Amino acid sequence: MLVIDAQLTAADVLRAFHKDEPFLFLGSAFLTVAMVSMAFCALRRRFDSLLVWMAVFAGLYGLRMWMQAEVLGIEFQGNVIFDRLRIGISYLIPIPAFMFFRAAGFLGRGLRLTRLGHAINVVFFLLFLGALAFGPQRSFDAINGALVTGVLWILLARSIGKKARKDRDFAVVRIGVLCFVALSLWDNIMSGLVFHSKIEPYGFAVLLGCLGYVAARRTLERDVELGEIQSELELARRIQLSILPGDFPASKDFRVAARYVPMNAVAGDLYDFLLAGDRQAGFFIADVSGHGMPAALIASMVKMAAVSQRNNAAHPAQLLAGMNIALCGNTQGQYVTAAYVYLDAEARQLRYAAAGHPPMLLLRKGMVTEIAENGLLLAASAAAEYSDRTLPLEVGDRLLLYTDGLVEARDTEGKLFGDESLMAALRETRGMTPNEAADRLIASAQNWGRSQEDDLTVLVCDYRG
Repeated sequence: MLVIDAQLTAADVLRAFHKDEPFLFLGSAFLTVAMVSMAFCALRRRFDSLLVWMAVFAGLYGLRMWMQAEVLGIEFQGNVIFDRLRIGISYLIPIPAFMFFRAAGFLGRGLRLTRLGHAINVVFFLLFLGALAFGPQRSFDAINGALVTGVLWILLARSIGKKARKDRDFAVVRIGVLCFVALSLWDNIMSGLVFHSKIEPYGFAVLLGCLGYVAARRTLERDVELGEIQSELELARRIQLSILPGDFPASKDFRVAARYVPMNAVAGDLYDFLLAGDRQAGFFIADVSGHGMPAALIASMVKMAAVSQRNNAAHPAQLLAGMNIALCGNTQGQYVTAAYVYLDAEARQLRYAAAGHPPMLLLRKGMVTEIAENGLLLAASAAAEYSDRTLPLEVGDRLLLYTDGLVEARDTEGKLFGDESLMAALRETRGMTPNEAADRLIASAQNWGRSQEDDLTVLVCDYRG
């Protein structure tokens, strides 16, 4: 309820309300636009600079209109804080306006402009703080007017430049800016010469409508582009999955399971069965540096390089050497770690070689052993040399090939899952089928990590004999 000064009558208050009524309505409309824009961003769960800055711009302008209403001044008559805040809010409004025009590209881009813009915004904020601390000052108004006028002149100049003739957004914004500037100048001139004029808010309504059109059109345009990118990524994901092998064929000697969990839609991890028979098997695994589409494209090249070396499937070192020569100079500076193991049930032995890859793990009679025979990363040097390591196979052996995303999972405190935890998890899979073991290992890393920060790939093979 309003507390009315004794010298004021109800008629005075009613007269003030009717006088402010259209501006209170406009202020409410601007605040509504601000809230709707913010709600739209929240529903999309994505920061949209155009919508956010337009919302802040409209919200502050609408709030100023309410605070400068005569009827509200009656309620807070004599309140120093309210009076100073009502003055100071005018110095805040140019900040989101400048940020909107910059995000939309209407003021140009570049490091020098960015620094200048930040400096101007700092001045506006200091003017706001000064108004709160010292109240109205002519010098503050002069600085604010000069900066705002300068930015408006730049905006007008750019809106009639060559680029503006080709960009309809510039043409739309030009209409809004011209209306806003013209009505603002009219208010300033008429208030100083003849009578008090207050038609600037109508110009702001036109400007806000123009800005809203630009923000909405560009937001929808970005959403369409994002949808196309997501469709392309989904297609790329399906293509990448298609280059991975299906289930290992039925074999009396080997039981095999593989799991591939990319961090993004596509990944740089890869595995393949270069040999898949009753008596012999060859398992290949690789990890391309980086993530996303570039790594996925290189992974496809690695797949082709591995397939091209099938003649060397019984000789891991020769296979990696041939792949390295094929990849050198063709991976755009990205490197590949890889490991390959050849299993021979007739000879009851395995041969293993790797290129900068995490060691293979062997679970035998409840004990886990690391098997490492590493050479240089693939695609690092055409002169790289690789060597085999030969070990006997025993009935009941379980082999694990994996990528480093498994051991590099981090918990909430940043602690790595690590080699010891992986070896312990592998020991716990004793008695499980390869499929159950692969699922357990992936789950162990995922449960450890606060979030998946790398691609996860495991390949489990049991030698049945």
